[in-house]
Amino acid sequence: MLDVLIIGAGPCGLSAAIECSKRGLSAEIIDKHNIVHSIYLYPTHMQFFSTAEMLEIGDIPFTISNDKPYRDEALAYYRKVAEHYKINISPYEEATSINKLPDGSFKVLTRKRSGVESYREAKNVVISTGYFDHPNYIGIPGEDLDKVTHYFREAHPYAGMKTAIIGGSNSAVDAAMELIRVGADVTMIYRRKEISENIKPWVRPIFEAMVNKGRIKLYLESNVTEIRENSITIKSNNGSEQLIDNDFVLALTGFRPDRKLLASSGVELDEEMEKPRFNPDTMETTVPGLYVAGVISSGRNANEIFIETGRFHGRLIAEHLVNKA
Repeated sequence: MLDVLIIGAGPCGLSAAIECSKRGLSAEIIDKHNIVHSIYLYPTHMQFFSTAEMLEIGDIPFTISNDKPYRDEALAYYRKVAEHYKINISPYEEATSINKLPDGSFKVLTRKRSGVESYREAKNVVISTGYFDHPNYIGIPGEDLDKVTHYFREAHPYAGMKTAIIGGSNSAVDAAMELIRVGADVTMIYRRKEISENIKPWVRPIFEAMVNKGRIKLYLESNVTEIRENSITIKSNNGSEQLIDNDFVLALTGFRPDRKLLASSGVELDEEMEKPRFNPDTMETTVPGLYVAGVISSGRNANEIFIETGRFHGRLIAEHLVNKA
């Protein structure tokens, strides 16, 4: 029987496996995708806000030529770390339920991409799933049209197209900047008085210059209320509405962790923020032997936990398991 089964092969899950193996604990990771799938879903040419050092795990240096790494460099780095530590990873295998056994261990039911169902038994379980699979839907007419996406990968498909961006965070601003470089007609709609205060400081002045020059049309204190095949309706907070021509919509409204696995396993959740109850010193939840690591430990605000902080959760878990044993 495994000492630890880790669900989720993101940076925080990888870190947990490394810390456990360093202390002589047998560990395996399963993931319904491949390793660091959330980073794979980042925009193709995205550059991280953090330095490479802040993203390091397992005491393996993240060496790059720039100050801040790009997406493809991060993918290569985490693959290298997993290979270096010979982490036992079963990709494309999804955990469907976690059951506590009479002896205190766990039986985790899984389903492979082929549909074949199986199970794992482990003394302890760490849930370290991400959030990119679950976008925050707006809930407006037309959101299910093919022209609408909650993911921005790269600008090329939108060259010369009338493209609306819903949102005002870093991802929305980065997308707008890439889109104008390929000649897209860009409109941004954001519900607040100004774009996020967390916009990268080296991007903000360039973005604001593009808005002032009319290269990006920015609607603040406004919402998209309906999406049609060839247009969208924008409603401002003062009640005025306008219809504008539109080819594509990027609804970059953020993502949320899926807590169904946590809830079904008996972990208590904070009702208001849907945050699992756990000991911050050990990351152990209200179910003994069941731990959380990474963004799944946050509430509805997925920006509460990042790789930079979540990468240390594995050390807390591993130390607690050793002390408990």
